Amino acid sequence: MKKILIVDDDPAITKYLDTLFQDNGYETCIAVDGKEALKIFEKESPDLITLDLEMPEEWGPRFFRKVSKTKGFNTPVIVISGLSSIKYSIPKAAAIFQKPFDAKEVVEKVKELIS
Repeated sequence: MKKILIVDDDPAITKYLDTLFQDNGYETCIAVDGKEALKIFEKESPDLITLDLEMPEEWGPRFFRKVSKTKGFNTPVIVISGLSSIKYSIPKAAAIFQKPFDAKEVVEKVKELIS
């Protein structure tokens, strides 16, 4: 079973994505900021990451810079954020969705990337 790491500080969003992905046959793990996400990434080795950009402690782009330096890193990252200039923040993102997002589109993108 493919595993998705959800990185977002908004409990409503993480709960929603968690349910959405599990209903579509994915395993999930959740981190509330970039610092926690790095630890979980190393422990769980997820197949895909959904990443919010604005979080307390460590924000999305900084986490992405760190995680992408991990040896052999090629995990697709889907940015899900409320920021308007998000397309410039993580140029290597596999996809970018602005909140509020279309759940169906997110699931289709996930399937395309890791099925």
